[in-house]
Amino acid sequence: MKKKISVATSCYNEEGNIAEFCSRVQAVFAKFPQYDYEIIIADNCSSDRTRDILRSLAAQDKRLKLLFNSNNFGHIRSPYNAMLMANGDATVSLCSDLQDPPELIADFILGWEKGYKVVCGVDTVSDEPALMHFLRSCYYWLMDKLSDCRQIRHFHGFGLYDRQFMQALRSYRDTYPYLRGQIAEIGFKRLEVPYRKPARKAGKSKNNFFTLYDNAMVGFINHTKLPLRLAVFAGFLLAGCSLLIALGYLVYKLIFWDTFDLGIAPLVIGLFFFSAVQLIFTGIIGEYLGAVWTQVKQSPLAIVEEKINFEDEEQQRDD
Repeated sequence: MKKKISVATSCYNEEGNIAEFCSRVQAVFAKFPQYDYEIIIADNCSSDRTRDILRSLAAQDKRLKLLFNSNNFGHIRSPYNAMLMANGDATVSLCSDLQDPPELIADFILGWEKGYKVVCGVDTVSDEPALMHFLRSCYYWLMDKLSDCRQIRHFHGFGLYDRQFMQALRSYRDTYPYLRGQIAEIGFKRLEVPYRKPARKAGKSKNNFFTLYDNAMVGFINHTKLPLRLAVFAGFLLAGCSLLIALGYLVYKLIFWDTFDLGIAPLVIGLFFFSAVQLIFTGIIGEYLGAVWTQVKQSPLAIVEEKINFEDEEQQRDD
């Protein structure tokens, strides 16, 4: 019996990319006839022709399996849910906008055949704007330095994961996961494959400042307690500085009683400074509380209103 490789992804308004994505994945597996495969695509309630294109493609190839979400569940939850739907001996996760080159799956499979449980695509070179690539590099460096475990730089989840790794991933039951951090935390023998990240071929990126900020904060909150500890350290440090400044002013006033006038400017500057520090760390605490609240709710990753070409799996579960 052939081993099976699952390819999981998510999409939203990708009518210009989705057909090419499927054909390029299929072309890769044409070079590996020794493996069976499936392509699982979770559509995040697209408002363009994406669903119509997917229906047409799925009618031609039963190995293309579709999850039509009832709403847009975001760029974190929906692809993660698609991954958990996979039942292959290995699972490949990638983006459907073609910025993760499907052809790299061939290198992932070769690495997997050598015994690596995790094979990661690392975009060491990118065709995106230089400023964005620099900011991403800074974030990856900061996450690696501050995290409780070593993080993979320039890695966003594009890779191949063995069945044993997927079983470990399912045990987390995380309702708002940070996949790249979980991969670093779970471990297993890992291979990193460098590649050049191309520019988006068609359509617009669905990421904006708020989604990127959200993803960054999820990483920090899930994998380091340092921001909370910085609040304590900053409190002690500022309290010590305030005490020294107060003593300095007292001594200066006692020596120059008649000529030294404190003035209101230092008071106003100090008030705004300490207020800003308090607001920053209140916000950090709020981020951690928000993460706890998200986990406590135990919301599903996504609500699927329609499945296509999943009949075999459902029949096997019924049997």
